Amino acid sequence: MGGILGVRAFGQGMDKWRVSPFMRYGLMGLQHRGYQGAHMATYDGSTIGTASADDADGLDVNLPGHAGVGAVISGRDSWFVAESGIAVVGDGAPDVGWTRFVASLRVALSSGDPAEAVSELVERSGGFYSFVALSGDGLMVAARDVRGSLPLEVGSMGFDMGAVASESSALEVMGFDHVGPLRPGEVLLMGPTEVERRNASRGDPLRCSFEYVYMARHDSVIDGIPVYSVRERIGELLAEEAPADADVVIGVPETSLPVAAGYSRRSGIPLAFGFVSSVGRVRTAGLQSALERMVGVQLKLNVIGSSVDGRDVVLVDDSVVRGTTLRNVVWNMRRKGARRIHVRIGSPPLAGGCPLGRVPQRDELISSDISEDVIASVIGADSVRFLSADGLRRAVSADGLCAACWKGGVAH
Repeated sequence: MGGILGVRAFGQGMDKWRVSPFMRYGLMGLQHRGYQGAHMATYDGSTIGTASADDADGLDVNLPGHAGVGAVISGRDSWFVAESGIAVVGDGAPDVGWTRFVASLRVALSSGDPAEAVSELVERSGGFYSFVALSGDGLMVAARDVRGSLPLEVGSMGFDMGAVASESSALEVMGFDHVGPLRPGEVLLMGPTEVERRNASRGDPLRCSFEYVYMARHDSVIDGIPVYSVRERIGELLAEEAPADADVVIGVPETSLPVAAGYSRRSGIPLAFGFVSSVGRVRTAGLQSALERMVGVQLKLNVIGSSVDGRDVVLVDDSVVRGTTLRNVVWNMRRKGARRIHVRIGSPPLAGGCPLGRVPQRDELISSDISEDVIASVIGADSVRFLSADGLRRAVSADGLCAACWKGGVAH
């Protein structure tokens, strides 16, 4: 997984703009999608310059240029390259791999009709990806694969600048208006004086359901669907499918907080604030080693004792990958005086098989082969229940939702 971004100024006054400060803020708005480095490349009218840092906050805002692309990187399926007159940022991966895809993209951008040439490249490439590219003469192009597997949202700042990003929240953080999604297979071309959209796919979409469950920020809108509303709806359906007798509902920060709110509202059980974080937002599921994940959990979640002491708790989380977070959280809640802990998960059990590589291998997933009752015993909870695959589909309420990684789900 990763987060990608492109920003371009237009018109006669475009050389007066410096996009690097906007891009730094936009990539900070995408930081939750990648923690293994932040990169950007900008075009100043003659050359492409680059900047890299451990995170988006450390990027150089003095990098000149009126057009630029950037990425926050996580894992092998996110991409940044800036070489020989082209810069490309990508999320996911085309079937041919990024190296061959970029070589073909370089040829397409130098053709007489770059929008059509890129459209043909996307049509024949296959895979699950989105990308933004910047040519050596300042032409910017963005596209999603023909199934629209990974999101790409379009924004504008009046007639002065255009932008595209993995999430709408990144556009808004930069001060851009959110225009809407780039459609599956569609190519967006931004030049000095023109914006062109070409050749959306007529095939069936296959959007990643993990965006709505875990990946995207609450304040994002993905393919016209508000993420926060989906998560609240997940909580309401979870309360219907998996009720519990308890005194309080507590969500595990941060993705599951609206899920907990929805569960509380539908069940009538009061909602409480249960945790304080010692660090910024940390995605422990994305950390590489078991030690990193364990330390990350301890920094991320310290239990507020007065919220759980002497109470029966419904503990709501968005998903369960390895169970590291939940096992530590349940133990800490017991230590702070919780009586009974009923874990409710706002997604089906993960079973592997993700075509995007966003889910670990099956043997790393706690829910792939064991029952809810066994999981409860492993993590020390009194009960564990998951949302059904049908409940997830109802919550998102969109056609063409990929649910291949969930037990009982299919790509359809």
